[in-house]
Amino acid sequence: MDVYQWHNEITGKRVVEALKKNHFDAIYCPDGETAVTEVMKFITPGAKVGFGGSVTTRDLKLPEKVLKAGAIVLDHQSAELDADQKAQVRLQQLTCDVFISGTNALTIDGELVNVDGTGNRVAAMIYGPKKVVIVVGINKVVADLDAAFDRIEQVASPMNNKRLARPNPCVKSGTCMDCEGGTRICNVYSILRKKPSSTDTTVIVVGEALGY
Repeated sequence: MDVYQWHNEITGKRVVEALKKNHFDAIYCPDGETAVTEVMKFITPGAKVGFGGSVTTRDLKLPEKVLKAGAIVLDHQSAELDADQKAQVRLQQLTCDVFISGTNALTIDGELVNVDGTGNRVAAMIYGPKKVVIVVGINKVVADLDAAFDRIEQVASPMNNKRLARPNPCVKSGTCMDCEGGTRICNVYSILRKKPSSTDTTVIVVGEALGY
């Protein structure tokens, strides 16, 4: 085991224990392949499976694998959908059988921190789906809430704006400018300090960098 792998594992297992203390079901996986295996345990043929706007799930090619397993994929980011269809898919995600997402940051104390533009992702993470699965790369683990919001402002938000081709100032500056325009994607902030009481949630911490 090299030094990077060792450090990822010891950090990942530490945050898993913190998540468990916060009443989440949580497991550590050393790599993305193992994480996919764990996610697929929750997928059954015919199940309605929603996906948040997550680069992590796409890094792991989870939508394709879920579809191949015979489930119905609810992905509002599909290029084939128009605006009205995307809105309908977002609504369906709120009551799906399994909702799969990443997270913007995860503190070492087991708190999940996210920012959304529309709010559908954080809404589904909190209440509605029968099962919520959150996959987190080790690159998302931070020291505390201040570091979580710093990560969002310095890394996640600018990169997501660039990915989505939004004409916001962070695309030029590379850091959050707290913009006021109508194309802003940082509108809804959420912190899951403990597992939502009525939501069956599993957090999979992966010992690899995934998403941003």
